[in-house]
Amino acid sequence: MPYVVTRSCCADASCVLACPVNCIHPAPGEPGFATAEMLYVDPVTCVDCGACTTACPVDALKPHTALSGSELPFLELNASYYEENPHDDRAPMYVVPRRRALPPGELSVAVVGAGPAGLFAADELLRHPGVRVTVHDRLPTPYGLARAGVAPDHQDTKQVTELFRTIESQPGFSYRLGVEVGTHLTHTDLLREHHAVIYAVGAATDKRLGIEGEDLRGSVSATDFVAWYNGHPDRAHDEYDLDTERAVVIGNGNVALDVARILTADPDVLARTDISDRALAALRGSRIREVVLLGRRGPAQAAFTLPELLALAALKDVDVGVEGWPDDLDPATTAAPEKVRILSRLAAREPVEGRRRIVLRFLTSPVRLLGDMSVRALEVTATALRTDADGTVRAVPTGDTRTLETGLVLRSVGYRARPVPGLPFDEDSATVPHEGGRVEPGVYVAGWIKRGPTGFIGTNKTCAHETVESLLDDFAAGRLTRPVRDGGTTADARRKDALGVEAWRAIDRAERAAGEAQGRPRVKFTDAESLHRAAEAVPAAVPAVPAAVRG
Repeated sequence: MPYVVTRSCCADASCVLACPVNCIHPAPGEPGFATAEMLYVDPVTCVDCGACTTACPVDALKPHTALSGSELPFLELNASYYEENPHDDRAPMYVVPRRRALPPGELSVAVVGAGPAGLFAADELLRHPGVRVTVHDRLPTPYGLARAGVAPDHQDTKQVTELFRTIESQPGFSYRLGVEVGTHLTHTDLLREHHAVIYAVGAATDKRLGIEGEDLRGSVSATDFVAWYNGHPDRAHDEYDLDTERAVVIGNGNVALDVARILTADPDVLARTDISDRALAALRGSRIREVVLLGRRGPAQAAFTLPELLALAALKDVDVGVEGWPDDLDPATTAAPEKVRILSRLAAREPVEGRRRIVLRFLTSPVRLLGDMSVRALEVTATALRTDADGTVRAVPTGDTRTLETGLVLRSVGYRARPVPGLPFDEDSATVPHEGGRVEPGVYVAGWIKRGPTGFIGTNKTCAHETVESLLDDFAAGRLTRPVRDGGTTADARRKDALGVEAWRAIDRAERAAGEAQGRPRVKFTDAESLHRAAEAVPAAVPAVPAAVRG
């Protein structure tokens, strides 16, 4: 009874370490780990011990006898990986990092950004005795995209936050939440207070299309839309007009699939998640019956991952169709044969009358948005694929245009980081230049600001490990400046209402209690006033959640 990875796992690799027979790959240090969409269990060498399920923070592993109908394709997917990538002759390559021998005395590090990259960096640092880590974030709540980016219908993925709770419970860890670097304190302040600073600030904005009509009302960023339905304080009180029968999402990555699923989901099902109340009310009144996802290139170049496609294909009450299929496309000759095979089966499906519908339309590029004050249509053009000399597949417009009537267009063509005050910035890659995470001795980067918006939650663990190794090298070599002790800290002086671990735990308890009363994982507080009121509550007290302060 082999165990099976059943979706895009967190790539944390805890299961790799737990497995006693080295049957989960690719592992950190092996080819392909950094770009893997998921990990895979070898059904031949798996001994059915179940150790991996205990280690997995997101419940992605199941025995094959417990798979649901929609999960059965993952059994073949896990096995086929080993047919193409045999591991019989490979010794285990992933070992627990050993504690380094550091110079005597305390090492104090500031981490800016409380998302996965920042918390994994803190975890890597706290493996060593004598290290103190203070994690800053401008929001009153931590966890970044794990809290405000993962779709509410993916509650299993959000279980990774339990791992983050373990990290923040370690001795030497502290939060300074609700503190914005550049507003409440400066880069210079952080360097004065700590031996080193790690920036793990992510990529907070989205790329623009650069086409006519992009700023019309009804043309919106998928990044903002995701933040809205997840109750992010910056966007929780936005309003979106869903009084249209068709929405168009430009892009076909995992975020585009998330948006399409949420727009077509049964609101009664979403009501059992942690979706924002404001978003849920809007979706209950939505007239959207069809969501079209546009991809400039073909099915073989689709940006979404195979596990997310399998989850989309398994939707029971929503039709999923494919348009724009190249006549000469052979799954066996593509770089993504499994993905193309699934898409070809979807292309052959007959739509069921009366159902909401998601359409994956390939070989289509946006030209301009039409409308006076608001979007009423999107003009698109067909594209053809061209392979450059270096093997890059490009989409070339053919001039064959058509118009899609729609009142809502969401661009989902990638995230982009903002410059960090005081640090160099590469405008082309939207990253901070570095070597192994080191910008200069004492200043480091991790996560998307370091490598660009690629990878999964667990990818940040390997990324953070590299950065922390560079930092510890500098500390051991005496290249870090000792912090200045002045009887207090600059941040505390400038922002006395910064929230610590216990304040966050109080918010967490209050949200969970409010959710339990409604049969939900949590009800999120979405404005500063309610968040700070919850933070000040004693552990036994659970504040009420007035409708006016909920998402």
